[in-house]
Amino acid sequence: MNILSIDGGGIRGIIPGMVVCTLEEKLQKSTGNPEARIADFFDFFAGTSTGGILTTLYNTPDKSGRPKFTAKDAVNLYIDNGRQIFERTIWQKVKSGWGILDPKYKARVLENKLEQYLDEIMLSETLRSCIITAYKIDSGEAWFFTKTKAITKRETHDFTLREVCRATSAAPTYFEPKLVENRIKEKFPLIDGGVFANNPALCAYAQVRTEIPEKRAADMFIVSLGTGDMGINISYNKAIGWGAAEWVKPVIDIMMSGVSQTVDYQLKQIFGAVGKPENYVRIDPPELLGNQVQMDNVSADNIRSLVNIGRQVSEDNNDKLDEIVSKLIGVIG
Repeated sequence: MNILSIDGGGIRGIIPGMVVCTLEEKLQKSTGNPEARIADFFDFFAGTSTGGILTTLYNTPDKSGRPKFTAKDAVNLYIDNGRQIFERTIWQKVKSGWGILDPKYKARVLENKLEQYLDEIMLSETLRSCIITAYKIDSGEAWFFTKTKAITKRETHDFTLREVCRATSAAPTYFEPKLVENRIKEKFPLIDGGVFANNPALCAYAQVRTEIPEKRAADMFIVSLGTGDMGINISYNKAIGWGAAEWVKPVIDIMMSGVSQTVDYQLKQIFGAVGKPENYVRIDPPELLGNQVQMDNVSADNIRSLVNIGRQVSEDNNDKLDEIVSKLIGVIG
């Protein structure tokens, strides 16, 4: 059971997106098949926020039942459209109080792009099983979009993929919550799954165990991709005098980073305990610098920088990617 999981991180999704491009190219070269796609080699996809959008695109079928998008198509959603998605007029900046009074961005551009890419394709139609995270704000509970529920409880748990992607990426202060609607017109207010599961790899492990109880850790191969170390370095002398106003921004970053690191620790222990540490692979870029950390920094310079970081991460992890290819092809073969 091969699982691909990608963290949240806004525009920093370009980094794992570039890594997946390299992985797909290696798979094509190794199989001699230029039409090979990521979904041909992974049985299960997990994503949060930007990772939810990427994994959904890899997992979307075309009319013939083949993957609709290449890995390059998927990352180009960010490279080509990032500036439009995270664009604000001066009036919007003033009206929102620079993101304090209202969401920083209008979701219209993102929604239009998701509709353009995904049309009316449903969660139940994805090529592989999946789990995409969100959070239901009117009841205070974690929400999981899964293909399994979309099929077995179609009327209540099947949604368009564009709504799934919009909900998982509804980051508080950046975009307004998304009101998703099921087949019987019930509505659910959801926000970004990154508030509780920025790294969804453990969610994927739990879901696979639930869907296929006979599958144990030793039967799984998880590839987990991060969106970069946020470089949280707060000195004691600086923090000792902080109140609520000073902690608001760093505490969000700390929680998101801490969740990702905790999941990484837990999965290392799980796979190590069954003598299969090699069945869990985590690739996360090193500490990002300055404005690279920002989830919405879509300047031309930063987008180029993130593309280059993605290429460098692929190069630095070339041997690891080759090992992943060997495992994936070995299982397929």
